[in-house]
Amino acid sequence: MAQINAHYPAGPTLHQLAPLDQLHIGGVAASTRLLERLNPDTHGKVLDIGAGLGGLMRQGASLGFQMMGLDITHGFSALNKSLSLRVQPDAPPLAWVTGDASALPFADNSFDAVLFQHSLLNMPDATKVIAESRRVLRPGGQIVMHEVVSGPNVAQLRYPVPWAASSKHSHLLTLVELTRLLEVGGFQLEHVDDWSEMALAWRQRQRQKEQTPRQAVLSPQWVFGERFITMGKNLVDNLAQGAIKVVEIQASC
Repeated sequence: MAQINAHYPAGPTLHQLAPLDQLHIGGVAASTRLLERLNPDTHGKVLDIGAGLGGLMRQGASLGFQMMGLDITHGFSALNKSLSLRVQPDAPPLAWVTGDASALPFADNSFDAVLFQHSLLNMPDATKVIAESRRVLRPGGQIVMHEVVSGPNVAQLRYPVPWAASSKHSHLLTLVELTRLLEVGGFQLEHVDDWSEMALAWRQRQRQKEQTPRQAVLSPQWVFGERFITMGKNLVDNLAQGAIKVVEIQASC
């Protein structure tokens, strides 16, 4: 926070903060597309599962959504809160909780929508997570996902990647497996889209920026350390070789 305040004494904008808090393939543009699937007038109370440093939450709040962020890593939740209070002190209500997506600390029918953005891929029991998501959604609620899934050449997946240093902590599903789990879990699919080509083009542009001599003001390396250089290269290779795919899914309950 001291470094951010030194760089941006008046507080960073959402776009200035994006290299640090939009830690997913596609950046701000991908979060915009995800949030456009929802209407704050009809689905205004939103749970962001795996909120990380809160980029998606703050972007949602700027559009009028009431955002609750859940992450299993308390350091992320604490920094998310600090960043939000610095960047958007007058935004619609934001809240933060450290917790487990497979045992959500919320009552039934608490939310209008649940978001996943590159978070389900870290969860070993997707069936339980989807059941918990269904439980906390009201009837007519929406689940919207921007997720990495395994591709046809997943056996060639190179590590480390931003969500896992090795296969031990990577829990990728195929798109078929994920959509089936949603349907069995009580959701009706409304929209499924493959973003892989767009994701590869975006990641290639980001890779070029990261290799330029100019040092970015804020960087994903603040979170990932020096290994992010290798992670970024592996992401490009994994997408190009079909080891992973990036998808968008929307379903209702």
